[in-house]
Amino acid sequence: MKDTIISLLEGAVDALKHQGVLPDDLKPTIKVDPTKDKAHGDYATNLALMLAKPSGMKPRELADTLVAALPASDAIQKTEIAGPGFINFFAATDAAAQIVAQVLDSGDAFGRSLIGKGEKVQVEFVSANPTGPLHVGHGRGAAIGDSLCRLLEATGYDVTREFYYNDAGAQIKNLALSVQARAKGLGPDDASWPEDGYRGEYIVDVANDYMAGKTVTADDREVTAKADADDLDAIQAFAVAWLRREQDLDLKAFGVEFDVYFLESSLYEKGNVDATVEKLVANGHTYEKDGAMWLRTTDFGDDKDRVMRKREGGYTYFLPDVAYHLNKWQRGFKTVINEQGADHHSTVTRVRAGLQALEVGIPQGWPDYVLHQMVMVTRSGVEVKLSKRAGSYVTIRDLIDEVGRDATRFFLAARRADSQLTFDIDLARSQSNDNPVYYVQYAHARVCSMLRKTEDAGQPFDHSVAMANLALLDSDQEKAVLNRLARYPEVVEHAAKSREPQQVAQYLLDLAGDFHTCYNAVKVMVDDDTLRNTRLALGLATRQVLRNGLDLMGVSAPEEM
Repeated sequence: MKDTIISLLEGAVDALKHQGVLPDDLKPTIKVDPTKDKAHGDYATNLALMLAKPSGMKPRELADTLVAALPASDAIQKTEIAGPGFINFFAATDAAAQIVAQVLDSGDAFGRSLIGKGEKVQVEFVSANPTGPLHVGHGRGAAIGDSLCRLLEATGYDVTREFYYNDAGAQIKNLALSVQARAKGLGPDDASWPEDGYRGEYIVDVANDYMAGKTVTADDREVTAKADADDLDAIQAFAVAWLRREQDLDLKAFGVEFDVYFLESSLYEKGNVDATVEKLVANGHTYEKDGAMWLRTTDFGDDKDRVMRKREGGYTYFLPDVAYHLNKWQRGFKTVINEQGADHHSTVTRVRAGLQALEVGIPQGWPDYVLHQMVMVTRSGVEVKLSKRAGSYVTIRDLIDEVGRDATRFFLAARRADSQLTFDIDLARSQSNDNPVYYVQYAHARVCSMLRKTEDAGQPFDHSVAMANLALLDSDQEKAVLNRLARYPEVVEHAAKSREPQQVAQYLLDLAGDFHTCYNAVKVMVDDDTLRNTRLALGLATRQVLRNGLDLMGVSAPEEM
C-alpha cells in the first residue's frame, strides 16, 4: 500500500510538472508514513509542505492541487488534508486486505528481498579471547551479530560470519600460567599465584584434564596434553584448544555458528603483521620517538598519534588489528561489519586511520562498526555478578540454563545496541504479557490453537473461500493488523540497512499487540463459513509473519505454550 501511494504521488508530481505548477527539474524524495491515529487515515505524506516553496504556493493549497492530480486508484478509499498541509490516505478495505493473500502465497519468503544483489558482506562478532567461558556481554554480541547476519541474508547479501580469536599476547600467557599453577596444586590465595591469573573454576578443569593427558578437539585442531606441569608451551596449546572447544559449545547452545574462525597468531606466522609495518614505513607515515615506533594517525582524523612498536619491543594491539582488516579487504569484502563491545570504541578511529595509511584503496570509514553497551543481569531486583564456573562474571550458559535460548536471544537483541541493558531473569522466565518474547510467541501459538479448533470442529480452513472474501476484514482491529502486516518488508529492509535488529523485535511486539487486540474484539469461531474462513486467513497471515520475524531473531515459533 505504501508503494502504491508513493507511485500515485509520483504521478501527481509529474502531472503538475506538465501543467507548469512545479519546476521540471524537481526530483523530490517522497516520504509516506503510517499514521499514529487511525482517525487520520492509514498513511500520510508531508509532500505538500516540502514542495510549497518551489511551487510558490501555500502548503494547504498545494496539497489540494496534489490530491486533485492523483491518478485514479481503487486502492484508496479517500484522502483528507490535515493541519498545515499533510495529506492523509484512507486505504480501501479490499485493497488493504490483499496483503493476506500476498503473505500466504509467499510463505517463508515474505519480507525477503534481493536488494543486496549478492554482495559479499563479512560480519565479525563475538571474537572473544580463548581465556574463559563466554560471558553475557559476548552473548549480547552473539545475539545482535547473528540476527544482523540473518537480516542481511534475508535482503539478498552473501554473508560470511567470522570469529577472530586473539590467541596471542599477554592474556594467553596469563592463561597458561594460571593453568600451570593449578596443575602444580596452587590456588589464587597462594603467594606465587600469577599476578594477573584467571581464578574461575574452569581453570581447575583445564589443569585436571591436562595432567590426565586428555585429548581435546577444537574446530581446527586436536591437542593431546603432555601432562608435564613444567612445559608451559604445551600447557598453553592445550588450554587454548580446551577453551576454544568450550566456547564453541557455548555458541552451539545459543544457536550461533560461524563460517570462519580466524587466528590472530596466523597474522604473525604468515608475516602479515611485519608486512603491514613495512608498508606503513614505506608510505612515510611512521616515525621513531622515545625508543618506540609511532604511526601518524592524526593525519587521518585521530586525536593523537599511536605507538605501533613499544619501547621494550613487541607491537601494540592495534597493529595486528590493522593487519587483520587488511586481510579482510584482500579477501574481497567491500562491506565489513564489526559487532563488538563498546569498550572497543577507542580502536575504531585508529584502525581506520591505520588502514588509510596503507594507501591500498580502502575507503574512509571502512569498516562499519556496531558497538553494544554492557549488560546487567538481575534477579529479584538485585544484580547477579558472579558465576562459580567463571569466577568473576555471569556466563551465557548460565543465562540459557536459567531462562532458555529463546528468551536469552530475544532479550539481548531487542534493545538498541548502544543502550545499556538490564536482563531481568525473573521477567524472562515469566509466562505473562509483560515478558516480550512470551507475548510474541503466544500470539503465534494462539493462531495455531485457532486452526486446531476449526479442524477439531470439522470446519477446516478453506483457502479459496477466504481469498474471495478478504473485503470482509473491515473492522478497525482487523485493519490495524492488515496495515501492520503490510509494513513488514519495509521493516526488514530498514533494519538491515541501519544494522539494527531491534527494529524487527519492536515490530513483532507491535504485530503481536495488534493481533491480541483483534483476537479479543473480533470472534473467529462463528457459524458463518465465509466470515470464519476470512478471519482465520488473517490469523494465518499473522502467524506467518510472526514466524518469519522470529526466525530473523534466531527465536523459535512454538505451536503450543
